Amino acid sequence: MRLFVALTPPGEVVEELRIVTAGLRERAPELRWTRPEHWHVTLVFLGEVGDDVVDGLARRLHRAAARHPPLSLSLGGGGRFGHRVLWTGVRGDRDGLRRLADSTAAAARRCRLPVEQRPYRPHLTVARADGTTDLCPSVERLALWQGVPWPAGRLHLVHSRLGAGPDGSALHEPIAGWPLAGR
Repeated sequence: MRLFVALTPPGEVVEELRIVTAGLRERAPELRWTRPEHWHVTLVFLGEVGDDVVDGLARRLHRAAARHPPLSLSLGGGGRFGHRVLWTGVRGDRDGLRRLADSTAAAARRCRLPVEQRPYRPHLTVARADGTTDLCPSVERLALWQGVPWPAGRLHLVHSRLGAGPDGSALHEPIAGWPLAGR
């Protein structure tokens, strides 16, 4: 199964971002906008994981969550990865967020799962493009936006099923979660 580990913003933060992006959606209907119910901050993408590994991974992620305190985060600003991904940034306790991302990646490596070796860039993807659309106007419109702070207090292991959602989109289903319980 295709898995990733993430933090999920609370409903009021999702609604705030939905309102902020509503105008962008009207101005750029050619983008494939991610569904608000799937908005998350990925800590580590795991790709295809065998069923035989999931229980051990879950135990290690539970231990990782227990070692980290809740984080004060907010969403804000905007950016792009190349010409294909439009995102809003994650602000607040970014050092704590990096440490948590490192711990979740270490848990995956201990289960012998391959983990990308690139720097962690916390973001929330709001839209995807085909590579020919100019994302710069949307990035500029998001640039000054600053969302309200929110407490990130729960780590999620999520199953992503490509093409299983409405209109052939991905369907993300949390399969386990643990409170961030460190001090």
